[in-house]
Amino acid sequence: MHQTSPHLLIEQLALFAQRWQRRMASYRPAGEPFDPARCAVEPIEEGDAKRFVLAHHYSGTYPAARFRAGVFVKAPFQRERLAGVGVFSVPMNQRVIPSYFPALAPDEGVELGRFVLDDTLAANAETWALARMRRLLRQALPKVRGIVAYCDPIERRDERGELVKRGHVGTIYKAGNALYRGRSSARTLWLSPGGASFADRTLAKVRRGETGERYALERLAALGAPRRRAGEGGAAYIRRLQDEGWLRRLQHPGNFVFTWPEGRAGRDP
Repeated sequence: MHQTSPHLLIEQLALFAQRWQRRMASYRPAGEPFDPARCAVEPIEEGDAKRFVLAHHYSGTYPAARFRAGVFVKAPFQRERLAGVGVFSVPMNQRVIPSYFPALAPDEGVELGRFVLDDTLAANAETWALARMRRLLRQALPKVRGIVAYCDPIERRDERGELVKRGHVGTIYKAGNALYRGRSSARTLWLSPGGASFADRTLAKVRRGETGERYALERLAALGAPRRRAGEGGAAYIRRLQDEGWLRRLQHPGNFVFTWPEGRAGRDP
């Protein structure tokens, strides 16, 4: 089978802007005109942000948020509605922020943990919305002086081979003057039949009965995983899901990493 080169794949992905609707990805052509006249970006409550992200993002997960903002659209003769959410969250571990911003403490930076726009917004809405979300972040959390954003260039397919989502190469981050910082570490992911992914460290919480086990089990159940048997240990349960093919291994080469330099966390691009 012919393999598309990584460089060509990146060029192809840059031609589209990813959108979400009920956890299914769709795509709008990059460069598509966007009229912001009837749109606004405002801080939103945790519950509103979480409901939107869980309803629309393919992962069905929500990060530990520090600040949230929404894109609101008011069409003629219609009620205002929420059409997008950005979540600035606590990074995966305490080493992330200092590794990209050596002068900053861990709590002086955030991760753009989720950025989800629905499929009604034109392609250029991303750059416009993200600039305003960063400005609001600066006002809400003035101590924050750096942002890290990851994008996953690897597509996801379900067990039937149907595309769940294309890769994402950070076109909007580059348009917003973010710096490309290379790739994160390669890692092993495990995919559900529907294409949702689990990090090895998440499954390890079940194997070892560690803090976070309940969340991992709830997510497995929500995605339709076979039930844990009576008396079955965590390690045996995860091994069974893998042996039976409910979890499929994916060797991931690492996400692309972008940052907004310290002192520029809230400036417009």
